[in-house]
Amino acid sequence: MDEIRHAAGHVEGVREISEVRARWLGHLLQAEVNIAVDPDLSVEEGHAISKQVHHQLLHHLSFLSRATIHVDPVGKAGEQHHGVSEHTHGGLPVHSH
Repeated sequence: MDEIRHAAGHVEGVREISEVRARWLGHLLQAEVNIAVDPDLSVEEGHAISKQVHHQLLHHLSFLSRATIHVDPVGKAGEQHHGVSEHTHGGLPVHSH
């Protein structure tokens, strides 16, 4: 986990690393990394940063087979910002996700 944070944190444009998850599948590692970037960047610029994070992870962790990089704006990084608040639809009772 520390190696993943270290590699992702050295990519220009990464302002925060909010979550890192990794799991072994046999002898290979898969990772999920949530990063935060400047909220004024374009989607294309954020995507380029995520590609660079992915590239760095593959170079720094020889046993890594796959990484999913999720990009959030600074100030809204982390899983707590992705929930759906209480709502109703389709005749269902009020609920959240």
